[in-house]
Amino acid sequence: MQSEAGPVAGSFRPERPTRRIFRDETVLVLALSLGASAVSALISFVGSVTKPGGLKDQAATLNSSAAPGRPWLDLAWQLFGVTTALVPVALVAHLLVREGAGLRSIGFDRQRPGPDLGRGAVIAAGIGSTGIAFYLATRALGFNLTVVPDGLPDVWWKFPVLILSAAQNSIVEEVIVVGYLLRRLDQLGWSPNASLVASSVLRGSYHLYQGIGGLVGNMVMGVVFVCLYRRWGRVGPLVVAHTLLDVGAFVGYAVLAGKVGWLPTA
Repeated sequence: MQSEAGPVAGSFRPERPTRRIFRDETVLVLALSLGASAVSALISFVGSVTKPGGLKDQAATLNSSAAPGRPWLDLAWQLFGVTTALVPVALVAHLLVREGAGLRSIGFDRQRPGPDLGRGAVIAAGIGSTGIAFYLATRALGFNLTVVPDGLPDVWWKFPVLILSAAQNSIVEEVIVVGYLLRRLDQLGWSPNASLVASSVLRGSYHLYQGIGGLVGNMVMGVVFVCLYRRWGRVGPLVVAHTLLDVGAFVGYAVLAGKVGWLPTA
């Protein structure tokens, strides 16, 4: 019988993550999610500006059919897309738990539902009207593509899928580009201003497929969201605000497209 506990064969001692580990895992998380989206958006934008005709004469469709004419197969693909897009968020949750923190450390939990919902609604109301005006102006000036938020067929699951898509976009973006990224950059010794710039530029870059307006508008939104996160320490209100904004855009377009003169359509 051993008098002292020794290491078990094949086991390892947990070590405190180093700066290099934090740096490498951040790069990998972004490469699997919004960093990859930024590269894709850049390639798409280059294709748009080198294509004959102006940007506003081209369209960027956000929610499109994956199996035209086959609604049940289409629904399966839509749900598959929403689910797999959330995998990087699950990875972030795992990394934060391994660190001894968890999603609660970035304020993505159910501890304060009332304040999160209230603040999110106020943010959405403030940004929503400004965002629409900015989009219409940049498109009219030829700096933006025509954004088509809804390209789904008119079937029974259309609006539920649009709402799920809005929620998925919001969770992925706010958890990764605000809560997780800012936490890791702080741990890597970045200054608050440098972290703000990095987060905001990343947010703008993966919207570049929409045009210069999408880039600039989302960078400004990124600055606002980072400042609010620094103030509240929670991504919950930002997820609520972003979800409301996207639901308004997706569902609003589906209802109003072709029925009002001020809304551009493809």
